[in-house]
Amino acid sequence: MSGIYIHIPFCKQACHYCDFHFSTSMMKKDEMVLALSKEIKIRKKELENEVIETIYFGGGTPSILPIADLRFLIDEVFENYRVIENPEITLEANPDDLSKQRIIELSKSPINRLSIGIQSFFEDDLQLMNRAHNSDEAKKCLEEAIQYFDNISLDLIYGIPGMSIDKWKKNIDTALSFGIPHISSYALTVEPKTALSKLIQTGKIAKPNDDLAQEHFSILVEMLENNGFIHYELSNFGKENYFSNNNTAYWLGKKYIGIGPSAHSYDGISRSWNISNNALYLKALNENLIPNETEILSKNDCYNEYIMTGLRTIWGVSLDKIANEFGSDYLDYLHKQARKYLNDQFLFIENNVLKATKKGKFLTDGIASDLFLINLEEE
Repeated sequence: MSGIYIHIPFCKQACHYCDFHFSTSMMKKDEMVLALSKEIKIRKKELENEVIETIYFGGGTPSILPIADLRFLIDEVFENYRVIENPEITLEANPDDLSKQRIIELSKSPINRLSIGIQSFFEDDLQLMNRAHNSDEAKKCLEEAIQYFDNISLDLIYGIPGMSIDKWKKNIDTALSFGIPHISSYALTVEPKTALSKLIQTGKIAKPNDDLAQEHFSILVEMLENNGFIHYELSNFGKENYFSNNNTAYWLGKKYIGIGPSAHSYDGISRSWNISNNALYLKALNENLIPNETEILSKNDCYNEYIMTGLRTIWGVSLDKIANEFGSDYLDYLHKQARKYLNDQFLFIENNVLKATKKGKFLTDGIASDLFLINLEEE
């Protein structure tokens, strides 16, 4: 089983924290949709022996596209690939795009999952992040969406400067009040060359506090687990049968192709990524070329990637898999590097699978990097 990711590189405005590739100009929208369609066709041989189980519209802001364009791209996938009978088709959407009429139109399309970028239900937080929607729109779109969609995810951001514990709990309570079956939540991070980075450098916004973010994370885990959510990946919580099939495929190492400027692909042997420039992407597709770069993954790369993705999930890192696919040297190295985290109860081993403990979860990425293997010679 494989997946197809389609990057829609347009947004109404730039969020202060975002470092994803997008343009706020829609002038080339029609040309871009045709180019995406062409890339879908050109690359069908890459997955000719695979069956597609997920289609994911990310961005950017995919909900900015008209329904006709979304249907057109979905039809192109179905015409050029083998697709399971009921694939998960996700649309990332912003609340300001989700009027009642728009939600009804989407519900009549093949799209069966919405991922809504709420981020916060508080006006001052939304203004700080320069979100295009307001608090009322956030709540209103959820009230409408749950009438027409069963499978909905919403995003929340924690660690926002000035966000009190009480305020964060109210954000979570508000999200829970809609009965949404999936929540993704991320710490506010300061990426280079973003507006947020410049605002912090000039002293206009305080720098995010790691201790506050960790406290927010602990509260998030406790509140969601108490409400029947399964913490199946570091940043993702789902009710039973509502995990994201698309994202789960990434973490379990399944193949996927990324369509559109800046989109990444993975085939088990290599990774490739398209150019992050709309004009150059369009020029290349006009010449029937895919403007991407490819990296062949070394044995170390594959090991490190498995450590990173495995530790972030409830499925953990199988020590049997390490031994069978990478060899005893890798397994010995992993045991050696993990010992201190096992002793400090940040990691534990269950059924020969290495996993993060509750107190180790927030530190997963840092722990994983300490388990990475850099110098062991390739076999």
